Amino acid sequence: MLFVFLGNPGIKYRMNRHNSGFLFADFLETKIKGIKWNSKFKGEWAKVDINGNPHYFLKPQTFMNKSGESVLAMTSFFKIPVKEIVVVHDDIETDFEKVAIKKGGGTAGHNGLRSISKVFGTNDYLRLKIGTGRPSKGDVSSFVLGNFTDDEQIVLPLIFDKAFDLLAGLEL
Repeated sequence: MLFVFLGNPGIKYRMNRHNSGFLFADFLETKIKGIKWNSKFKGEWAKVDINGNPHYFLKPQTFMNKSGESVLAMTSFFKIPVKEIVVVHDDIETDFEKVAIKKGGGTAGHNGLRSISKVFGTNDYLRLKIGTGRPSKGDVSSFVLGNFTDDEQIVLPLIFDKAFDLLAGLEL
């Protein structure tokens, strides 16, 4: 199983809503012992044994719109089929504080999902959607590339706990 955490590299983007995937990967380090990140596959990756089964983690470092390049490189190397990919990403169509798992579907304008779907020729992979909500006014791009507010940052660990519970509920 491969878990792909979407975000943009660099300190400038660290607390952006669009970096929900990266932030969740960082949170997992408090829940899963032994995550050691390596550089390869145009990203940061780790292999962790959970219940005797290998699980791979990937944080593409290609920027969001080229995430698929990193995912393809890793899946090709480890021979991971698309049906064993879970992509963790921000989702403006899901309310803030909500998380959801979905299989397949459209990309809803998400450049990371679009890139992954393009390289594999399918949208048929699991997604863990971390809700950011949609801005009430203003530009969507500015909203997702904006930082979580201080109040939002306070509740992120609670949201990530919910996301962790959803992943734990999958038969991995």
